[in-house]
Amino acid sequence: MKKLINGTDTVLAETLDGFAAAHADIVELGEERKFIRRRSLKKGKVGLISGGGSGHEPLHGGFVGHGMLDAACPGQVFTSPTPDQMLAAAQAVDTGAGILFIVKNYEGDVMNFAMAAEMAGDMIGGPVATVITDDDVAVETSTYSTGRRGVAGTLIVERLVGAAAEQGRDLNALQAYGQSVNGRTRSMGVALSSCTVPAAGKPTFALAEDEMEMGVGIHGEPGRRRVKLASADAIAAEMVGAITGDLAPKPGQQAILLVNGFGGTPSMELYLMCNAARRILAGQKLLVARCLVGPYVTSLEMAGCSITLSLIEDADLALWDSPIHTAALRWGM
Repeated sequence: MKKLINGTDTVLAETLDGFAAAHADIVELGEERKFIRRRSLKKGKVGLISGGGSGHEPLHGGFVGHGMLDAACPGQVFTSPTPDQMLAAAQAVDTGAGILFIVKNYEGDVMNFAMAAEMAGDMIGGPVATVITDDDVAVETSTYSTGRRGVAGTLIVERLVGAAAEQGRDLNALQAYGQSVNGRTRSMGVALSSCTVPAAGKPTFALAEDEMEMGVGIHGEPGRRRVKLASADAIAAEMVGAITGDLAPKPGQQAILLVNGFGGTPSMELYLMCNAARRILAGQKLLVARCLVGPYVTSLEMAGCSITLSLIEDADLALWDSPIHTAALRWGM
């Protein structure tokens, strides 16, 4: 294992300290590093909180700031944060309008956020609600989840709901909107190599030089099948086909396309995959209104990528384009 670390037991703490120092104009760390908080809260706004295991950066801490999340709770690598982290974050960002948890569909995350929501209801000034993301079309159930996994589509939910929250929408409206965006969003990934969890010290799985894992999860969970390496066009065709086959979009619909790197894939290859996906979608008469390309929901140093498609209307597009200022996403301000 070759990693830029001092020790497996200090990785998360040192990472969080470095992140907070690098983006001190946007975020600050909570007590005992339980959460990353937006430095400037907006009074009367519903507080948006997400979180999950570390190793997926910039998800979720990189999405804390204006136009997205108010706080993020980082667990140990690929391990859910604890309910006390979520409760501390809720208390820190509550301004009386309520709290919305955005939770990826993994059993540990769902269970711990549910416990936190139950406790938070008695400890903050407003109600608590939850949106669960489950955008992965690769498999119907997996090692970490009952039902579909929440993966890169979580970014789109967090962004659009975050933009809507900045407009002052109430908790019930934001929860309903988040569920709607999740229902219109699908993802699928492919791995060309494994990642190595620092505490494990060895790759999570093994792939031959001419193999890839089609439909891999963001923790290295098995996908649909292990197959021979194919061309970028063929890989994109299978992933986009699975996504649109599930979404069943109508010709002429607008969409946001996210081509997400898993941490070990060069930008050159991600843009090539974006080009391939756009051509396939154009052939299906879908309008890609916005593209986002880069390593946003990673799996440590895994080589590979995922494709996410979210069907949108003009109102969604206006929210997407509205000002955002986070460590990972910035435009309009």
